[in-house]
Amino acid sequence: MSAPNAGPITGPITAVDPDDTGAKSTNVGAFFDVDGTLVSGFIATVHAAHRFRQRQAAFGELTGILEATVRYKLRRMEFERLLVRAAGYLRGESLAEQEALGEQLFHSHVQARIFPTMREVVRAHQRSGHTVVLSSSALTMHVMPLARYLGVEHVICNHFTVDADGTLTGDIVRPIVWGHRKAAAVEAFSQANQVDLQQSYFYADGDEDLPLMRVVGHPIPVNPRPGLAAEAERLGWTVVRAAAAPSARPAWLRRLTRR
Repeated sequence: MSAPNAGPITGPITAVDPDDTGAKSTNVGAFFDVDGTLVSGFIATVHAAHRFRQRQAAFGELTGILEATVRYKLRRMEFERLLVRAAGYLRGESLAEQEALGEQLFHSHVQARIFPTMREVVRAHQRSGHTVVLSSSALTMHVMPLARYLGVEHVICNHFTVDADGTLTGDIVRPIVWGHRKAAAVEAFSQANQVDLQQSYFYADGDEDLPLMRVVGHPIPVNPRPGLAAEAERLGWTVVRAAAAPSARPAWLRRLTRR
């Protein structure tokens, strides 16, 4: 389905107008992917780098995660394999400690990587009274700190499996939230919470999220990767071009832009 006001948007969206949907209503959902959509890059790489700096991980773990991330982006690795590999590195760790670390790293490293444009989009939906949901294939330790920061109550994401002591087993709760399964999870959430998907919005950057894009009334790609960009152009979907905040840019790039 084609989105309203189709075309590229390069600045902040300040009006997800209640008039566009009939009224302020929790029946309208606003679903947001996280990595590459709300936040520049992959939050998981921040955690891997921290473990390496703290000598909690071998060099092979960091390079393994980076290699797997690149291979995934090049469509040479299934996401489920990437996620399970990452979980395996953390086997034996305390879930509570990993969640606390996620909160710490969010404030020290991830918060600055939030796209200002997308932060305003989230706020616009909140002002409109919509049901705002982070729907991500990332893990709780990556997603929940962002949800708390943005004031988002609802989260659909992946979870580690744990034993009776709250220790990570090295696996992920099935079914893994990704692609068609993410779409199914959002559909189940919407049915349980009286959200009308035909009146709802979904923001994402990758073509793995096309199954969900196709079931909402307002699919909006954000900095879309090639497959999603091609589909957006074909169907006339609204596209958001979001830039990272200057403070989130690498130091060498910040020096160049100050000259």
